[in-house]
Amino acid sequence: MKKVLVIMLALAMVIGLAACGGTTPANNTPANNTPANNTPAEVKPNTDYVIRIYSNSNDTPRVEWFTKYAADHGFKISLDDSTVYKGDDKAVQMANEKKDGDILFGLNETRWGQVIKGNYENLKLADWTPTWAGKVGDFKYDGKAYGLVIQNVLMLYRNDEVGTNGKALKFNHWADIVDCGYKWYRQGKVGGTTNSNINNAMLYAFTDPSSPAGGISIDGWKTLWKYCAGGNFTGDSYGFDPLNKGDVQVSTFYSSAYYGKLDEASTKSEKPVTPDTCKLVDIADGTYYIAEYVGILDKAGRSEADTLQVKAFAEWFGGAETQAAWAEQWDTYPCNEEAAKAVYPSVPEIYTLKNFALNKVEGTDMNYAEYVGAHSAEWTNIMTNLGFYWADQKDAKTEPDWANLDWATLTQKKAE
Repeated sequence: MKKVLVIMLALAMVIGLAACGGTTPANNTPANNTPANNTPAEVKPNTDYVIRIYSNSNDTPRVEWFTKYAADHGFKISLDDSTVYKGDDKAVQMANEKKDGDILFGLNETRWGQVIKGNYENLKLADWTPTWAGKVGDFKYDGKAYGLVIQNVLMLYRNDEVGTNGKALKFNHWADIVDCGYKWYRQGKVGGTTNSNINNAMLYAFTDPSSPAGGISIDGWKTLWKYCAGGNFTGDSYGFDPLNKGDVQVSTFYSSAYYGKLDEASTKSEKPVTPDTCKLVDIADGTYYIAEYVGILDKAGRSEADTLQVKAFAEWFGGAETQAAWAEQWDTYPCNEEAAKAVYPSVPEIYTLKNFALNKVEGTDMNYAEYVGAHSAEWTNIMTNLGFYWADQKDAKTEPDWANLDWATLTQKKAE
């Protein structure tokens, strides 16, 4: 890439000299750079173009690091941080409303499936196949979007005297946490990618395509309510911090930040966990995996030169060198196998867990990730309408009368 940039800069200098009255090239090409045979000159990427990006990987430190890293490699980017919008739903919503995006990255299979199927009227993906397309395994939508980062959700416990005191935890399903006999952490809101993925994991054992309750059995919603009502919300940290402080014995977290959190655990608590005392719950089902992707938006009015620069950026961003740097900085696991090998000598334990997202849902022609995509709006509406995940215990809701609910209404978006 650095060699490409050197060539591009050299070309820019030549063009600049010509524009300033420099010597006409020896082949007598006219000043407008159109060859004598009237064939248009090859279009070059516009290296001054500011690439507009929408992503849910946009916490402030990440945006600041990425903006500088891209600039150091010859790309000018614009990416709002989480003070402007937060979460995959907001990232897609903003991109759809603003109609000024060049790149969409992050999100997960559920949201990408919706984008590719045309659920968002102003978001259309350009046709594009990077040179590294064959390096990301099954994490791709051929010709449209390609995997960057693999993530999953984790269920953790501490086995020291503050936790299970040496007892190993083994569940059949994620939802078995409600009967574990220990204090557990739960999230404090319905929305957010990690929160949604945890709910997806909890509901996996209760799929029922015939159920009017969003394709989930009533027992599934009862169990998720029990998880919410009996859980402890101590702050929106996705679960590692309360586990590390000893506030709970069992918790949930997301894989990409786990090892970084474990490394700094001793600086954040008077009774911290260690690699020996923080364990993965052994869950027979496995866990819910997602991949984050990158795609190029088909932006109206963008010139060919600007589009070439956007494609150059996407090619660079998903390549092994950049993804290895991203993984080193943010403790992520790359889809790009060359990047993964560069960063991790062996596959970390948290990425050896079984992936039930790709298991077929009985009674359908969909795998579970596709099933989630088909029903996610209904699930969000159900949880919002029934009042799941209050942040303050004083705002706890009364358990619904499960036998007398109007699911047709509950699966609709709550009136504002």
